[in-house]
Amino acid sequence: MDHVKAGIVVFPGSNCDHDVYNVFKNTLKADTKFLWHKDTSIGDRNIVILPGGFSYGDYLRCGAIAKFSPLMNEVIKFAGNGGVVIGICNGFQVLCETGLLPGALLRNVNLKFVCKTVTLKVENNKSIFTGEYDIKEEIRIPVAHGEGNYFCDENTLTDLISNNQIIFTYKDNPNGSIANIAGIQSVKRNVLGLMPHPERASEQLLGNTDGYRFFKSVTESLL
Repeated sequence: MDHVKAGIVVFPGSNCDHDVYNVFKNTLKADTKFLWHKDTSIGDRNIVILPGGFSYGDYLRCGAIAKFSPLMNEVIKFAGNGGVVIGICNGFQVLCETGLLPGALLRNVNLKFVCKTVTLKVENNKSIFTGEYDIKEEIRIPVAHGEGNYFCDENTLTDLISNNQIIFTYKDNPNGSIANIAGIQSVKRNVLGLMPHPERASEQLLGNTDGYRFFKSVTESLL
């Protein structure tokens, strides 16, 4: 994986940064570095990942403070120039706050934290994030969130559908997300946000490798 130079952004409150680092560094054998939120450059990285956790303690609103971190200015520029950016769980919330992805993540409809493995459907396998999956394939990926209820207005939903931006949906919706949305990509196809945690399903040791193919898809796309 010499062609992959992954940067894992670390915010105060990130708690899945080492999990994602492990997948890229030890499972994929890629050049992997942590990027501190106060950094002002992403260096030579060609893929940036915003991991799960509780950036800034989720004060004010999930991801609302993290978007003001100095490094996010560079991530926005990087994405604008076609760089690959992935936001997982809290990272998805941050991407929506920055405007790199449309919509917002609200409190789960049951107002409870959801932590379990769920079934996802692959709605688009032509993206750089899903090339290793079959269309409509069902995969098992863990979720762990209190504010994973994806919401957008009707016009935005129409655009997401017509532009094939919806990548993953829930088979059994655990949080109330509109149209069962679990993950979406940007119009330019280089930014992805998803609530489930594929890094927690990427090794045989964990009993599930459905998430490994997600990371393999995106790294192969960098060839």
